Amino acid sequence: MNSSAVDPQPTPTTTQALARQVADAMWSRDHATQALGMAIVAIAPGTATISMPVRQDMVNGHGICHGGFMFTLADSAFAYACNSYNQNTVASACAIDFLAPARVGDVLEAEAVERSRAGRTGVYDITVKVRGGKTVALFRGKSYRIEGEVIAGLANATLVQATPVHAKNT
Repeated sequence: MNSSAVDPQPTPTTTQALARQVADAMWSRDHATQALGMAIVAIAPGTATISMPVRQDMVNGHGICHGGFMFTLADSAFAYACNSYNQNTVASACAIDFLAPARVGDVLEAEAVERSRAGRTGVYDITVKVRGGKTVALFRGKSYRIEGEVIAGLANATLVQATPVHAKNT
């Protein structure tokens, strides 16, 4: 057997580098997430944490953060987590439970955690919290892997560790 034809077993270092490269590539095209002031706090294979400050233009008629913005934050964390393996993956279903309000000036953080990934499907739980405080929403996303890679051709290339330019300390 030709040893050059055998893919090396992924290591934590290479899978982490891949997750970071994929996040950087997605970020460069993710104008919706950027426009809402979101930032990638953490990324690893199957997990992602995204933050978003609640701005005045995100408040509804009750003076609290509109649920659609909390949903979008959770959905963005879900997207970065389920695409972290460089396999194009989209949502097939999702649901959210709103538990408490968020207010102008709060910084929300959505942490996505992979619960199951088999074949073409996955299940992810996302917890949205006010930074350093209470949980405001619980989101469950179901993913479906489609054709292609986030970074085309990367599966056959050498991974290079990169320093992200988009990460913020908020």
